Amino acid sequence: MVATLFIACILLLLLGIPVAFALGGATLAAILVNGSLPLIALPKYAFSGIDIFALLAVPFFILTAELMTGGALSEVLLRFASQFVGRFRGGLGHTNILAITFFSGISGSALADAAGPGAIMIRMMRKDGYRPEYAAALTAAVSILGPIIPPSISMIIYAFAYPEIDLIGLMIAGVMPGIVIAVAMAAINHVISVRRNYRGVVEDLGWRDYLRNTWRAIPALVLPVLILGGIVSGAFTPTEASVVAVFYALFAGRVIYGSLQWHMLPGILSRSALMTASVLVIVAMSAAFAWVLTVSRVPQDLTAFIVGLKLSPIAFLLAVNVLLLAFGIFIEPLPGIVVLVPILAPIAHALGISDLQFGIIVIVNLTMGMITPPVGGLLFVTSVVARVPLTRMVAELWPFMWAQIAVLVLLSFVPGISTWLPSLFHK
Repeated sequence: MVATLFIACILLLLLGIPVAFALGGATLAAILVNGSLPLIALPKYAFSGIDIFALLAVPFFILTAELMTGGALSEVLLRFASQFVGRFRGGLGHTNILAITFFSGISGSALADAAGPGAIMIRMMRKDGYRPEYAAALTAAVSILGPIIPPSISMIIYAFAYPEIDLIGLMIAGVMPGIVIAVAMAAINHVISVRRNYRGVVEDLGWRDYLRNTWRAIPALVLPVLILGGIVSGAFTPTEASVVAVFYALFAGRVIYGSLQWHMLPGILSRSALMTASVLVIVAMSAAFAWVLTVSRVPQDLTAFIVGLKLSPIAFLLAVNVLLLAFGIFIEPLPGIVVLVPILAPIAHALGISDLQFGIIVIVNLTMGMITPPVGGLLFVTSVVARVPLTRMVAELWPFMWAQIAVLVLLSFVPGISTWLPSLFHK
């Protein structure tokens, strides 16, 4: 049955079937081949997979990102970031990195980062003489920060797949790795900018301009502080925080910035509903897929096998990095989390690896899969936004990917990057 499950899934993916339906089709095939499992199990476990209160945070965080984008947030953050890093070599590239890093603390989604501030920055970089494919590659590489810096939809799904982890601690744990990745992207951008003579933005800004740009950016920058601060302080749960974020985003866009018009709401709600549906369908089918693995005793047998190898924690983490990087090439992060985390996380825990460190490593690995062909959804979105061929964009992406792999190795060898900040909050 397990062979049927994986072979059917791979064949459906190769045929271009969407990931959610490939998982559901493979689950159905495995049930039919087994013969003793009831067909009703597929809809039953698919529904139970999303019948979880904590998942209510997903649509609200998606709606928050859409509301803030419609409320001119992207432009405000770009001006705020540009005044600090725009004058350096490769200044617009650095502005891109800093603006998307800020936006990641609001959106929780890599696709929202690429389609929001990323799209604006690609246009600006093209006008300033950057290669369009380079601007697109930089945007895609930095947009993976969306699921890493809290709030993060991937982290919510991770806590659903592995309930033993502290969701608040996991969110806090993503801050430092996100900053390290952003710094690594800035270093690559600087080297390439020097090589290609990408200059900084020449702006004659006075102290009044700095104050005005900062003042306008404060309401946007308050949102991630409000979300994470409220959760950590115990003022509200992650689910309640997502609702608070929606109302704050609506207030900021309509009252503070005045750019969110009532006629924009139907489109915002429609896009949020479509994105929410796509996320939850993937989670539902992944839950049914994971159930077949469980009844086939794959997690238990694999755990016993790996523990029997007596691998050191570092050897296990390096092996997991290779596995997840390969796995991420073919499947999106959310189903990857639902399917693999219940198998791998208990093994990591048994080996004495911090749950928070392992959670961040898994999320970073699988999120990197969004910029690796052939299933890299972030690649296709950014390619369409930038209007550049995918092959040319991928050629520019390699330096950023090697830097991200180096960060992964660093996260594996230095657990403090993931665990230090949560330890300050006793997580």
